[in-house]
Amino acid sequence: MPVPAIEVVNLEKIYTRRRGEPVRAVDGLTFSIAPGSIFGLLGPNGAGKTTTLKILTTLIKPTSGHARILGIDVVGDPLKVRQHISVVIQESAVELFLSVRDNLHTFARFHRLPVDEIERRASRVIAQFGLESESSKKVMDLSGGFRRRVQVAKVFMVDTPVVFLDEFSTGMDPILKRSVMGLLRESAQRGRTIVLTTQILQEAEELCDDILIVNRGREVARGDLHTLKLLASGVYEVTMTFNRVPEGLETELAARHPLRLSVSATTVEIALKEPEHQVLELVTALSKRAQVLRVEIGGASLEDVFVQLMLDGAHETPEHAAITGGGR
Repeated sequence: MPVPAIEVVNLEKIYTRRRGEPVRAVDGLTFSIAPGSIFGLLGPNGAGKTTTLKILTTLIKPTSGHARILGIDVVGDPLKVRQHISVVIQESAVELFLSVRDNLHTFARFHRLPVDEIERRASRVIAQFGLESESSKKVMDLSGGFRRRVQVAKVFMVDTPVVFLDEFSTGMDPILKRSVMGLLRESAQRGRTIVLTTQILQEAEELCDDILIVNRGREVARGDLHTLKLLASGVYEVTMTFNRVPEGLETELAARHPLRLSVSATTVEIALKEPEHQVLELVTALSKRAQVLRVEIGGASLEDVFVQLMLDGAHETPEHAAITGGGR
């Protein structure tokens, strides 16, 4: 069997607060990631995602458990691990006093690329990320969004087999984000393993072959998109566009306790966990109150699955969580 790109076994990270209270940021995670896959690590704020990435990228040591990158232990040989990975995490800094181009060159030199190859790649990456007009500017003079572009652009300067991206699309406009997502797919097709976190679940739905959802440092669900959607069977998404939204409709729909509800201009989007006939009855009733210009009914999205899992977890007592491990 091929060596997993990433292997995590019973990983724990416990922090101690000033008053001596332990906080389990990562609580017994075990998973492996196949080479050439795009792996999504998802969860609410404080779920342990960034802590897990910091352990895998050798920035912090685990309290217990093991993690390996391409068979290399992250604690036993961190330098060798770093030679095989590229990392963009939320706090990661570019070299503020260097220009955009010099940042790219420096990063490539760290990974021992030939000089002539560095310039060729830098010109290509600068064009791909729309950095032509900023290439000679110091990074400290760029906006937050452009700094993020430089951070993400760096990982495309090198051919490390494993890439970690924490909220990679922060500050990117929709066109650039779409382009970067295409670059990530191409990299994975060439055998590169990509691990990403994102709060924009549509990104994960479009990109990820494999998804792990965590909460309170523990696994809640794991699988491909189809497998996860089965966890939210009985959830329906309804989108209706009216010539005008009926008065009081938002309040009326909120009383049904939807998983998600938004009213924008003349369009209503709602996700409901209700029997199919009730959803159809709702659509029929609404169509009688105003002219309907468009209506769509579909199954659960990844966001619906995520919300449902988090709601289910919120109803779980700490004692039950300790027994069940929070899920699979």
